[in-house]
Amino acid sequence: DLERGGCWRDGSNQPSDYLRETLPAVVDNIATLLGAARQSSVECIFTVIESLTADGRDRSLDYKVSGFNVPRGSEDAQVLAALQPAADEMVLPKCSSSVFISTNLAYKLRNLGCEQVVLVGGLTDQCVDSAIGFLVTCVPDCCYTHSRERQLASLRHNRGYCRQV
Repeated sequence: DLERGGCWRDGSNQPSDYLRETLPAVVDNIATLLGAARQSSVECIFTVIESLTADGRDRSLDYKVSGFNVPRGSEDAQVLAALQPAADEMVLPKCSSSVFISTNLAYKLRNLGCEQVVLVGGLTDQCVDSAIGFLVTCVPDCCYTHSRERQLASLRHNRGYCRQV
């Protein structure tokens, strides 16, 4: 995910020190990777945390229990300005940690004939981890979470499920 609200929320609506320190470099790295992907005609698909309703009644149980809601059309659901999708790139709203549970991404990937998926964004230990299962490449320098410990633990745990570059 690369939306405005998800890049800083940790339950307190304040960015952690780790996130505040690492996010600018991660965004720069993602922008570089996006540029290279676009130049190579690689399909770029964005996901954003965004309920389909204003009150979030459609969001997942974990989001409801934690009080996490990004209302449909809200500013927090917008992709970061530095990483705006191109005119013909897909943006899929999701209302759970898993892009495969709360979107039709798997269907879209099959329709596109996609066999390899490169994951970037956040949170590494939640949304990124839950998307592992295709032939996945995780780019650690383009992923983020709320602490260095969580980042390293997530990368350690998903190493057997994806290639890390």
